[in-house]
Amino acid sequence: MAENVLSGVDADRSSRAQLRQILDEYFNETELRNLCFDMGVDYEGLSSGGKADKARELIAHCERHGRLDELERRCRELRPNVPWTDRPQPSAITLPRRAELPHQSYFFGREAELARIADALDPESAGWGVLIDGAGGIGKTALAIRSGHLASDKIFPTKIFLSAKTRELTPHGEQKLEDFQLPNYMALLAELARELGEDEIAKGNPNERAKEVRRALENRQALIIIDNLETLDEQERERLFQFLRRLPRSCKAIVTSRRRTDVAAEIIRLDRLTPEAAHALIAKLAECRPLLARATQAERQQLYETAGGNPLLIEWLAGQLGRPGSKCRTVADACAFMQAAPPGNDPLEYIFGDLLDTFTESETVVLAALSHFTLPAKAKWIAEMTGLSITATQTALEDLNDRALVVADIQFQTFFLPPLAVAFLRRKCPEIIAETGERLTDRVLALVVENGYENYERYPVLNAEWAAIVAALPLFLQGDNTRLQHLCDALNAFLNSSGRWDERLFLSLQAEERAILANDLNSAGWRACWAGRVYYLQGQASEVLNCAQRAETYWASSDASQKAYAIRLRGLGHRLTRDYSVAIAALQEALAIYQTLESESGFIATLLNDLAGVEHLSGDLDAAARHLREALQIDEKLNDRAGMAYRKCNLAEVALDREDWPEAEALAWTSLLTAEAMGNQSLIAQDCCALAESFAKQGRPLDGLPHARRAVEIFAKLRHRNLAKAQAVLKECEEAAVDEKRMIG
Repeated sequence: MAENVLSGVDADRSSRAQLRQILDEYFNETELRNLCFDMGVDYEGLSSGGKADKARELIAHCERHGRLDELERRCRELRPNVPWTDRPQPSAITLPRRAELPHQSYFFGREAELARIADALDPESAGWGVLIDGAGGIGKTALAIRSGHLASDKIFPTKIFLSAKTRELTPHGEQKLEDFQLPNYMALLAELARELGEDEIAKGNPNERAKEVRRALENRQALIIIDNLETLDEQERERLFQFLRRLPRSCKAIVTSRRRTDVAAEIIRLDRLTPEAAHALIAKLAECRPLLARATQAERQQLYETAGGNPLLIEWLAGQLGRPGSKCRTVADACAFMQAAPPGNDPLEYIFGDLLDTFTESETVVLAALSHFTLPAKAKWIAEMTGLSITATQTALEDLNDRALVVADIQFQTFFLPPLAVAFLRRKCPEIIAETGERLTDRVLALVVENGYENYERYPVLNAEWAAIVAALPLFLQGDNTRLQHLCDALNAFLNSSGRWDERLFLSLQAEERAILANDLNSAGWRACWAGRVYYLQGQASEVLNCAQRAETYWASSDASQKAYAIRLRGLGHRLTRDYSVAIAALQEALAIYQTLESESGFIATLLNDLAGVEHLSGDLDAAARHLREALQIDEKLNDRAGMAYRKCNLAEVALDREDWPEAEALAWTSLLTAEAMGNQSLIAQDCCALAESFAKQGRPLDGLPHARRAVEIFAKLRHRNLAKAQAVLKECEEAAVDEKRMIG
């Protein structure tokens, strides 16, 4: 084995170490900036880290340009009284060779990950170091290099960077890295030996290479960074981990890989950049890209969202703006270009393409099924969509999680496929995705029909399966109109009761458009009415009246009962505009139409309830109470629990205005019990508000406080028109409670 002796190069390394210490300890930021100017270095272009990082980069720049001696002379002139030591002369003293890490112009975010890595690199910590895993382009290499730069030079005077990367993505396309490849484990060990100055090891017996490299590390304090480990095959990856497990305690390693592996090291599973870090990155990229510099904050947010927080994709998208041969002039242009990127410059192909050929048939179909979900999916749903056993599905999902493609929860119960992977799969496997989509819609339609409509006791089933229902909705909206309208009919009451008003509104409006295209005016009218109902509950009068007008147009040739629904909605719209006489006239018209068809029905009770609501607001409490009790009698005959709960809640509000506080309390309690059993969020909030007010008026504000807070919380979530009233009741309870405590005190 060749013997290491201190050469002129080693003397320069000693000089660099002294310069770093002097610059860090004896020069302030302004002086360091001036020194950079003297040496022709752009201070602002240096590391975004601390003074020590900037000093290190200044020294490296001067060394590359042959000006290290000049820098030292200038520093000695400026600080002649600091404890300079003479540069050591060549001798037979053995010192570790110093290997430089790749230059890093900028780095943003990842503060928590950097802290965890710093802890793992502490010589007293257990394990050989850190494994950083994550999807392609997510920033594993950048984090490893940044951690290496931040690691103490005193603890790790030797820092070595080895990369098994075989290709890289630039704005112009994918480039092979043939000059820097480390194609296998033996080649990696040979390069490590060379970086240690032990060239003879690289030339020796491969079977002894691992042992010899370890011996070479025994008297070193080395930090070894090994990048892109996934390019090695599985057996060679395991051999490398065996080597790392036997590292001397004076050495640590940072390894990056797209594959997740349980190892005796700190495991950092890297995810997207935070919005703050991503926008800082975009701002940095904009410094040399005029088209990006002109982008608005909204356009920069679009860039972040399209890239999924992936820093490589952010840089690639930014690189398309103004690139020679590129037609991209705006962020929107670049985002559209990515969706149809050509071969050779397809970032999704770069990130995911090498994985596609490694998928088993089971993994491919599992991915196709998972691509439909925007919320974490359970393994049993995927099994039902694919026809695989639950065991085979679970195994495939966990294997895909190990490849950093699928995100699992801690217990491996739910799984999520990031949007970028979904976009890639939709492009590559459209047939399989279509097949799994059909199975998903069949399953969801059967589920909703069985447990929807007004089967309140079965709503917990739909709540538990909500992520699957959400996944299927876009497929229904793109599919057969009859199936879509069937789904809407079955799902409407559940969406209303569970407080999913945004979803109810979106589905109703989209299904209305689909019905018009299919010339299904009957369904279009119902969807307009249900959209109008959500607008009514949220207090949007003009939207309610617009929906009512559309429904009346759709049902111009329909029977009287449907016209009554549209007229009723019009009346509710006028209630919101406080045109109470017009509202009462419309509701009476709808009631008269329906009473010619049926003597007693749930809809007649509903119309009486609506009429009472407007009468209440107009000040006619007697008429309101009379119509509510008439409606309650119908509900009791029909055994309509939901109807009875609504009527009692509204009677409680009439009792409050009559200052009959005990009656209001009793009615609200009775209604609340039913509302709780149904899970009807809006009705629960209304009952709680009435209870809180009755307690406050009876001198029991402390009893009313929890109900008032609950009402405000639910109404705020629903954006309910009664939120302001609930907030006023809460304020009344809080102020009265303070007075009560003061008196007791």
